[in-house]
Amino acid sequence: MKKIKLLIALLILSSTSLFSQNYQRIFKDFQTVNSGFEINTNDGKYIIKAYTENIIETSFIPKGETINNQSHAVILNSENVDSEILQTGNIIEYSTKGIKINIQKSPFQISYFYKNKPLLSEKNGYIKTDSTEVLDFNISDNEMLYGGGARVLGMNRRGNRLQLYNRAHYGYETHSELMNYTIPLVLSSKIYAVHFDNAPIGFLDLDSKKDNTIRYETISGRKTYQVIAGENWKDLIANYTLLTGRQPLPPRWSLGNFASRMGYHTEKETREVVQKFEDNNIPLDAVIIDLYWFGAELKGTMGNLEFLKDSFPTPKKMVADFKNKGVKTILVTEPFILTTSKKWKEVSEQNLLGKDSLGNPYRFDFYFGNTGILDIYNPKAKNWFWNIYKDLVEMGISGWWGDLGEPEVHPSDLIHATGTADEVHNIYGHDWARLISEGYKKDFPNQRPFILMRAGYSGSQRFGMIPWSGDVNRSWGGLQAQPEIALQMGMQGLAYMHSDLGGFAGGEVLDAELYTRWLQYGVFQPIFRPHAQESVAPEPVFHDKKTIALAKKSIDLRYSLLPYNYTLAFENNQSGIPFMRPLFYEESDNVTLQNSAKSYLWGNDLLVSPILKPGVEEQEIYFPKSNNWFNFYSDKKYKGGSTVSVITKTDHIPTFVRAGAFIPMVKPVKSTDYYSIENLDLHYYFDDEITNSFSKLYNDDGSTPNAFEKGLFEILTFKSDYVGKFLVIEIDSKVGKDFNAQNKEISLIIHNISVKPKKIKGYKFEWNSKKNTLKIPVKYLNIKQTIKIKL
Repeated sequence: MKKIKLLIALLILSSTSLFSQNYQRIFKDFQTVNSGFEINTNDGKYIIKAYTENIIETSFIPKGETINNQSHAVILNSENVDSEILQTGNIIEYSTKGIKINIQKSPFQISYFYKNKPLLSEKNGYIKTDSTEVLDFNISDNEMLYGGGARVLGMNRRGNRLQLYNRAHYGYETHSELMNYTIPLVLSSKIYAVHFDNAPIGFLDLDSKKDNTIRYETISGRKTYQVIAGENWKDLIANYTLLTGRQPLPPRWSLGNFASRMGYHTEKETREVVQKFEDNNIPLDAVIIDLYWFGAELKGTMGNLEFLKDSFPTPKKMVADFKNKGVKTILVTEPFILTTSKKWKEVSEQNLLGKDSLGNPYRFDFYFGNTGILDIYNPKAKNWFWNIYKDLVEMGISGWWGDLGEPEVHPSDLIHATGTADEVHNIYGHDWARLISEGYKKDFPNQRPFILMRAGYSGSQRFGMIPWSGDVNRSWGGLQAQPEIALQMGMQGLAYMHSDLGGFAGGEVLDAELYTRWLQYGVFQPIFRPHAQESVAPEPVFHDKKTIALAKKSIDLRYSLLPYNYTLAFENNQSGIPFMRPLFYEESDNVTLQNSAKSYLWGNDLLVSPILKPGVEEQEIYFPKSNNWFNFYSDKKYKGGSTVSVITKTDHIPTFVRAGAFIPMVKPVKSTDYYSIENLDLHYYFDDEITNSFSKLYNDDGSTPNAFEKGLFEILTFKSDYVGKFLVIEIDSKVGKDFNAQNKEISLIIHNISVKPKKIKGYKFEWNSKKNTLKIPVKYLNIKQTIKIKL
């Protein structure tokens, strides 16, 4: 024991001597409690508890205050974590199998470690100023920092002071310091995260003064933060989403193609758009109707929240007709009720709006007119708003677009039922999504909601929120911003972050190359949704033949990849891992990759390098060293760890497959209503350096909530083993107790087979000597059957 204590003391000495310490705070005593311990100091009390061995929460309660236990982000209950407390002289050590905390009594300091690796330490800890409350921390001088929500600052956000106030940035391009969706979360290249568990507005300073300090500033609220760590990036994101909640599986149709613009003015126009997709044989799964569904004019009608019969004379029939074609209808809604709207008298008389200091409805002007805002923290207003949704769902509406939910204009002196505007501003979108999610669970428990919003908070993913990146400029600069935003938000739990494909703001003439490249990128972002102001049509069906053909090729590929993409959605639901993953997930110690969004992984097995500038004929691409890679379109092989200049093509962006991967695909269908894996193309990318590999395909009915937990699913598993001259492919399945699995005809397509096999026992095959591919038809007729193919 003495040896262990000596080692600890040396470790503390070597690590904390690098960091500033708090000489003002004086340690008094400590005591253990259920899942952690408390420390009393001269100016307050620390409460430290473990959620798991990888998640520790620390709260400081200043003298004269009581603890506020309400978290808007955390849903995990703290466990009885195996831990140990040791006291050796000046040091108290609280250890789990993962995170360890050292409390130095004098000068006072709290330091955090993960498996003896130093993470960070409190600098001054809690500080009260005239206008703010602050928590600050020491960090090392060489770590890169991510997080803070959606921004365009470069992947490494160190050196920036980030405002925490959700605000739209219209027409942004390659730089945006503040956008619709901020999150009080910082992640480090040392593979840990700190989440500041507090809703009111503030700032997150990521070492802007270059003194190796993280500083969280807020106007009020909780002085609580969680330190989260993991063995690797996948573990870290899994732990963070375990804390704040995982994204439920969306309806499968949400992975299809959308028709959307600002906006469709009439039922006739909306029907013509849907028909035009059918005429061009382009798959379509949803149509989004913007604010003209409730008013003929852009301004003055927001808050009507009912179909305008002059423009949409038969909305119920329209929705039903679309549904019969496999097309779902999504409506926009906003939380603003204009004084000129049909609902103003009702909501003002029933006291459903945010109030002024005298208790009257707070009225203010913004772009769309003079307005109030629904107080969703008032139970009466929450129920009123939900009943609007409920009636429209019963009409047949399949999904919701919640717009302007920052909220776009939110005066600081406006008062909600639970606090001021500034205290709830950043959680308004979060709780709006909660309202819809909980409403579905109560009134439509057999239907997965679709909730498209541009603003939220930590943990909004658990309500099924699908965020988009706001009103991006329709320009190459706008496109260049998108991979960074999506990758960063995926790291912060919001895996469905995506952009208005083609760009939203500005532009009077179609830039066909920009539009095409943006849609090609969209194949490999979570939601495929072209959307824009109507000056240039965002739907491909309104463009020239070449542009239509290129768009159709991208959309067809999107539908062919549905088995792969839906499996990614399942993996995100189960573990929090995003669809889009930075390359440093593969090589966490690669400093160049830690600050790069040029290429990314789409799931585990596809490497994507979007074309973000005009006229690009060659693109330099780094291939992660863990595997060799194959060109998705030509099968050309690239050595892992190499950087190669790849010639680009007009009809696709550079895409590569990990050696040893299985990529399941299907033929395109006109809507996901017709999707099936009964006829499946299973591509396997053979490489003689890969001795074994594993993959899976998840399937369910695409609509039942919690289908996996209810046993309404099937999982096909694919394995490869390569020993000597023999390659063995194994196909197996696991079927939920209440799922009716169908027989399948699988075309197993093995790539990179340079010699024609002499025979494959029990199977016929087709050999393509030009492409070096082998096609083997496999009938999978028995769900209890394990198929082994040896060649």
